[in-house]
Amino acid sequence: MHSSLIDRDLAIAYVNGVARADDLLEEAGRLRDEGHGRVVTYSRKVFVPITTLCRDTCTYCTFVKPPGAGGQYLTPDDVLAIVRAGDTYDCTEALLTLGDKPEAKWPQAQEFLDGHGCESTIDYVVQMAELIRSETRLFPHANPGIMTARDIAALRPTNVSMGLMLENISDRLTEPGMPHHNCPDKVPGVRVETIREAGRQRVPFTSGILVGIGENSAEIVDSLLALADLQRETGHIQEFIIQNFRAKADTRMRHSPEPEIPYFVRVVALARVILGAEANLQVPPNLTDDFAVYLDAGINDWGGVSPVTIDWVNPEAPWPNLEHLEAVTRAAGFELKPRLPVYPEYLSDTWIDPELLPAAVDRATDDGYAAIPEPTRTP
Repeated sequence: MHSSLIDRDLAIAYVNGVARADDLLEEAGRLRDEGHGRVVTYSRKVFVPITTLCRDTCTYCTFVKPPGAGGQYLTPDDVLAIVRAGDTYDCTEALLTLGDKPEAKWPQAQEFLDGHGCESTIDYVVQMAELIRSETRLFPHANPGIMTARDIAALRPTNVSMGLMLENISDRLTEPGMPHHNCPDKVPGVRVETIREAGRQRVPFTSGILVGIGENSAEIVDSLLALADLQRETGHIQEFIIQNFRAKADTRMRHSPEPEIPYFVRVVALARVILGAEANLQVPPNLTDDFAVYLDAGINDWGGVSPVTIDWVNPEAPWPNLEHLEAVTRAAGFELKPRLPVYPEYLSDTWIDPELLPAAVDRATDDGYAAIPEPTRTP
């Protein structure tokens, strides 16, 4: 039932619960075991919110703030303080997250950038990635929103991987009254072009979908099929995130219903079937109380989990303690392994800048996972 074989109508029926969910879950588990055995990974990270300013106004986002109400940039000293704390706890990933092109909307953003010798926020991200690499052992994973070919080329020498969520392939979500209305950086075609350009430049990339923001079942299926098509082009999508929407108190979608777990589990399992055995499939463990259910749905990764920082995108949802994450994974019959922000199969000069690769290899085990001293240390 790979994407080239599964019928679109059947896929929609699975999402809607019309077709037998047991069959879907069984196939998802079989494919995961075929592609990854009984190993489940996670990336030990720090979350670095480079700026909480943005020109978009997504109706579910609590990360973005205007100037004077929390919208600001981290200074270089701020960035180093976070990443050095992560270094102390043997983290390997510095997740650089920020709003899209705030300088296009906020004079305060351009003023900050001018003061740091940068023309754009992306230029500042490049500067911070270089600082992280020069001062710490961590590897930047830039998640800066829409990127041009020039942006990706500038970030590649310091980033072992990058990311951009597709979220959804449907233009309907950009219409008036929908969550991406008046959000130029959430236009699906624009996001697809960034994902495609990363493939052209051989960047190990993270993408995925956000479930529960007003899309319908057909749009979920079409989004997964679009990601499968993008992966077939260049094979650069190292990780697919299936993320469930969580309503946040200080947003316009605070009263919107969250996806029910059985429904979301079917979406996760369908993603495995569509994306195939070899895909690295992730669900964030901090957005569901009983996150073990996703192991039955075919995932093989928990994504970035931090022993140091909060999840700035979902600040109400703390990360599971790493010992608890390991216990839950082991109880389900899996081995939990730490990885770098680049997956083992992408740890080569085909995918990583040749000057960056030796440092990444040095922090990896012989089989390409992250070499982290035991026992696991948490604050």
